[in-house]
Amino acid sequence: MRFQTPLIPATLIRRYKRFLADAVLENGTEVTAHCANPGSMMGLAEPGMKIWLEPNDDPKKKLKYGWRLVEHESGDFTGVDTSVPNRALKTALLAGEIPEYASYDMIRPEVKYGQNSRIDFLLSGDGRPDLYLEVKSVTLSRQPGVAEFPDSVTARGAKHLQELIEMRAQGHDAAMFYLVQRTDAEQVTLAHDIDPTYAATFVKAQAAGVQVIAYRCEITPAQITIGKRLPFHLPETLSDA
Repeated sequence: MRFQTPLIPATLIRRYKRFLADAVLENGTEVTAHCANPGSMMGLAEPGMKIWLEPNDDPKKKLKYGWRLVEHESGDFTGVDTSVPNRALKTALLAGEIPEYASYDMIRPEVKYGQNSRIDFLLSGDGRPDLYLEVKSVTLSRQPGVAEFPDSVTARGAKHLQELIEMRAQGHDAAMFYLVQRTDAEQVTLAHDIDPTYAATFVKAQAAGVQVIAYRCEITPAQITIGKRLPFHLPETLSDA
């Protein structure tokens, strides 16, 4: 998935009101950018960080910049736009680039199900149960190489897990797809200390047969694509439960 407009580097001044960020461009101009991320963005919104913005000339948009990436001192990137995983995964699914799901004949996004919800993708194939596929963007990392979800309490995320459990009870297949928007991640786990309720519901979902799959994004200021599959490990306190 290529960015529609070439990204430009900037230095973060502050993130505020969840969806706004002030930054200074390389020429010294201060701008306000839209931040498409409702989470805490723990470790990704410190003043002085190098970030990448996407300019736009859309007259319908109040803000002329969108915050897309954080560039770390290591040279690694983190994508901060939570709308990216669904778009990137849709492209990959339609192209048959996710081996685990390449055999499905039909891929439908945003299908109504559960309690006033929409599943991110409903996959269908002849002679097999439908697969309800929910996607989560993963950006938190508090240990080198380890990505964690979630970065804040997510009642909505727990609700999605419960609805996948219900789909399994009805005889369908169900899967939680964690797409890691970090190029420095080598494994994925749960931030159970941040949201114990989500973690407990996750354990129930796994016991009910909900599949868990994680992939990492490959990120540059030009594009974001889906890269390799990552191992998912439960924290010891949960795996021993």
